[in-house]
Amino acid sequence: MSSVGLTFVGAALFVNGLLLLGRIDAKGAGVFNLFVGALQTAIPFFLIATADTPDEILGAAGIFLFGFTYLYVGICNLAGYASTGVGWYSLWVAVMALGFGVVNIVRFDDTPTGLLWLQWSVLWTLFFLVLALGRERLTALTGWFTLILAFTTCTVPGFLLLLGEWGRVPTWAVLASIAATVVALVPLSRVGLADPAASTSEPTEPTEPTEPAEPAEASGEPGVDATGGIPGRRRAEPAAV
Repeated sequence: MSSVGLTFVGAALFVNGLLLLGRIDAKGAGVFNLFVGALQTAIPFFLIATADTPDEILGAAGIFLFGFTYLYVGICNLAGYASTGVGWYSLWVAVMALGFGVVNIVRFDDTPTGLLWLQWSVLWTLFFLVLALGRERLTALTGWFTLILAFTTCTVPGFLLLLGEWGRVPTWAVLASIAATVVALVPLSRVGLADPAASTSEPTEPTEPTEPAEPAEASGEPGVDATGGIPGRRRAEPAAV
């Protein structure tokens, strides 16, 4: 993967991790996703157009997984589309990332890079569970995992690639990073970064009972409930990958 592109993937994961933890506006994150998505689409086009061997094409093809993901996320967030489509696409990306991980280890004899791909496969699986299947209890875990991988699998490796030093990174160092990530996620998965609502308040004096409010008049439009919602239609949720 291009060193420049990988570095900015770290930035996109950082932004999307903060989005999952409730610290960034969905539309604001969507704009940056479009920037990185465009970059990660242009880079593989150039690499494939100038490739001389099938292995060079294979190595560049995986970059599209990131590029199309961020374009998809950016458009959905800016347009207010539901995130389920991004979630199901993430399942496909997770399977492909698993394949690229095995290829890097077995065919290219590049275990450190293969381990990066395997971590991305796990991350995209979490995106599938949260965005497509609605497993909201995994949101904090996914947000923190995204923040950590933004640095351990993208920003730091990308910078080392820019310096020409990634080839010197031993496999044990990547394995140690994975182990540290797992240990860190145990306490972090219970912590959110969203501005907490007031959890405590001063006790209030009991008030006199009031007359029950008159029921709101139901809407006369078919298919629309009293709150203005449309039964059977899932509300749009911000996507973050």
